[in-house]
Amino acid sequence: MIETVCFDNEAVVILDQSKLPDEVAFRPCHTPEEVAEAICSMKVRGAPLIGVVAAFGLALGMRRFNGSAAELYDYFYSIKEMLASTRPTAVNLFWALQRMEKLYLQHRQEPAHVLGDLLLNEAEKMRQEDIAINQAMGENGQALLSPGARVMTICNAGTLATCGYGTALGVVRSAARRNKIDMVWVCETRPVLQGARLTVWELMQDNIPVTLITDSMAGYTMQLGRVDAIIVGADRIAANGDTANKIGTFPLAVLAHYHQIPFYVAAPLSTVDLSLPDGKAIVIEERHQDEVRRCSHGYVTVPEVEVFNPAFDVTPQHLISAIITEGGIITAPFAEGLKRLKEGR
Repeated sequence: MIETVCFDNEAVVILDQSKLPDEVAFRPCHTPEEVAEAICSMKVRGAPLIGVVAAFGLALGMRRFNGSAAELYDYFYSIKEMLASTRPTAVNLFWALQRMEKLYLQHRQEPAHVLGDLLLNEAEKMRQEDIAINQAMGENGQALLSPGARVMTICNAGTLATCGYGTALGVVRSAARRNKIDMVWVCETRPVLQGARLTVWELMQDNIPVTLITDSMAGYTMQLGRVDAIIVGADRIAANGDTANKIGTFPLAVLAHYHQIPFYVAAPLSTVDLSLPDGKAIVIEERHQDEVRRCSHGYVTVPEVEVFNPAFDVTPQHLISAIITEGGIITAPFAEGLKRLKEGR
């Protein structure tokens, strides 16, 4: 299994995904600021992984604190807010930081070095939990696939987006272990090419059959009758089941609906945000225009052209066949099932 994050020698060590697939490079982040930069620049990406990396960054900051006890409270919240500002759409980031904040408030009378140890242990616990959650999700989701399944996915919702095993690709992995997977169609995922760069590499590492297509080829591939199911990850799921995921997911759902192909979302319950009634309330991150203007090292268009570059879109719940979680598979009406599982009932 690929290790995407760990804490070693007083640094948060990340697998630098901006280097893949050309180079497998691990980068130590020695300060919370370096952790925040790694998240902003997508050296680490994927909702579950972002949350855990931010938790490690918060623990790192507390372990580096050398001020007075009176300064500790403001210092903690300055780091928390800096990390929270890195990516606005993925709810796992805020879930992880709130979990760390709760632990901090329970033990805030302790010295900084004790708090640092407690927070580090909590971040490591979250890392281990994420792997177990993904494995449970994979086992739940593989039951939806029949032998010989040809699955389509977009972006990267695998080990590289998590602490291990993956969400959408976790389902694929569990199905592949039962010899159910005939092919995985991977959309390249413009403009940052997470599908082409990351998902293809990851599936080939596991010897799972994979074919790369451009995003615009997805509909024709479905029309040819070569797709049995679509499985995607999620960055935030509203209370009614509306799901934010990488830009290009919504068109896949529309195409799947037209071709009567099941469309599945695989995500941990930490991705469910019951505070938002529907997808209209989800904040969609917009990224730098050069992500669209450029490809590799050169411009593919007029450098001055205006660009609209939303990083995510929202798939309405009525286009989703089922939501796969570690707690089970949820079907419509999603609001009832999401609330029940999120609240542990």
